[in-house]
Amino acid sequence: MSDPSPTVPCGCGISQGERHALAVDPDIKASVLTRLRRIEGQVRGLQKMVEEERYCTDVITQVSSVQEALRGVGRELLRNHLKHCVSSAIRTNDPAAAAAVYDELVDLMFRGAR
Repeated sequence: MSDPSPTVPCGCGISQGERHALAVDPDIKASVLTRLRRIEGQVRGLQKMVEEERYCTDVITQVSSVQEALRGVGRELLRNHLKHCVSSAIRTNDPAAAAAVYDELVDLMFRGAR
């Protein structure tokens, strides 16, 4: 019997020495990949703008657009991580696993603040 809610691996849990998620909704994965491909195109556009010596504020505006798009991808991935990986670690009733995931989240949230 097939699983009614198929999932695919991503980068959070441990599997054969590599980190993989417990679950990623296929629609989320497809959406994130589409967004990343669009961002890749935006970055290529930025390179062209610099090569063509386009007006600085136009380039900076596009840089801001790419940064916001990346933040959107990060939010979506964090939402998935909280929904699956973090929730699972907390539900195990293993204080060490819960503490580890809490530390991971705190480190993640303050990584850019250093």
